[in-house]
Amino acid sequence: MKILLITKRIPFPPNSGYPIVVYNTMKGLLQLGADITLFSLNPANARLDLEEISDPVFEQVKTHTHDIDTEVNMWSAFFNIFTNESYNVSRYFTEEAARQLENLLRENTFDVIQFEGLFVVPYLDVVKANSNAKLIYRAHNIEFTMWERRSYSESFLIRRKYLAFLAQRLKAYETEQINRFHHIFAISEPDRQSIIKFGCEIPMSVFPVAIDLTKYQVDKSKTSFPTLFHLGAMDWRPNQEGLEWFLDDIWPDIEKLNKDLRFYIAGKNMQKHFFEYDSDNLIVEGEVFDAVEFMNSKAIMIVPLISGTGMRVKIIEGMAMKKCIIATTTAAEGINCRHGYDILIADSADEFYRSILQCIINPKRWMEIGENARKTVENDHGVNLISSKMLAIYNELVIA
Repeated sequence: MKILLITKRIPFPPNSGYPIVVYNTMKGLLQLGADITLFSLNPANARLDLEEISDPVFEQVKTHTHDIDTEVNMWSAFFNIFTNESYNVSRYFTEEAARQLENLLRENTFDVIQFEGLFVVPYLDVVKANSNAKLIYRAHNIEFTMWERRSYSESFLIRRKYLAFLAQRLKAYETEQINRFHHIFAISEPDRQSIIKFGCEIPMSVFPVAIDLTKYQVDKSKTSFPTLFHLGAMDWRPNQEGLEWFLDDIWPDIEKLNKDLRFYIAGKNMQKHFFEYDSDNLIVEGEVFDAVEFMNSKAIMIVPLISGTGMRVKIIEGMAMKKCIIATTTAAEGINCRHGYDILIADSADEFYRSILQCIINPKRWMEIGENARKTVENDHGVNLISSKMLAIYNELVIA
């Protein structure tokens, strides 16, 4: 099975949501004997030199990249208003990248071509014109919903209207493109339902985040208690908004619960203003070298997300590490979890306070939830299970 994956960034190293999803897809399919080629955009704000990659998966994949600048430009954003294009999406398309992809397709024959997310869909016409492969769209998020939610929470009128405008353009684009593929992979059941509402008429399957469980080894002797932690990419606006809400409205009361309680905040591209919260009980670490080791050393994971769609990869990783996770309904959306069994759901300051207090005064409680969380991940998110099901769909499409 010859597979081409088209991605909006190079999925190495697998240190945040999108790269982890793509990386584990490749890893699982390679183990099943698939022949994988990768065509990745290489944005300026996440530029990666292939020579710096040292990874066994990378060594088995034929990788092609194209440098691109996706940064927001005030003038291009302004002139985009007078077009029919989504500015969020159009920033990821260049004629030079299209020509490189066209050459790749002319020189190679693929059985399946998978578009990893909405931002590479602008290259669909190039693919259709140069390949007879079966085409799959993997929806990592319902993109317009995230921008729509952001517009609702924006207090500045002009910015709120512009965010709503961007959301409207994104929704129109997603709706127009959705039926141009042979199959769609949604990352969660709620996302599948959203895509159906777009008027989707083609087959669709749900493939949640897959992880390699052998990577997530728990050593409770290294876990300090009482500790809270937040881990996530801090250049993603929903993570920033959620953490700001927690720090401003919830943490001041939580801090008083126990003089020994520590809250650790980590993640790549930590924004400068978060370091201003640093204190004896609140430690802002920024990017950590080993996320698994960091999670292992802490007890309770806090995910106060108030916007965003898709599936939170860091929650799946935290569950694999037997963490007690306290998260909003939005953060846990799409994960097959149950409040009070393998996660604690908190949507208000009071609910976060009570959940954290419950875990501090009854350590057995958070450990029990963590054990159940691991079982959930083993049942639903193992890379071998998901990759096998994915390959079965590929085979059905190719022989149809």
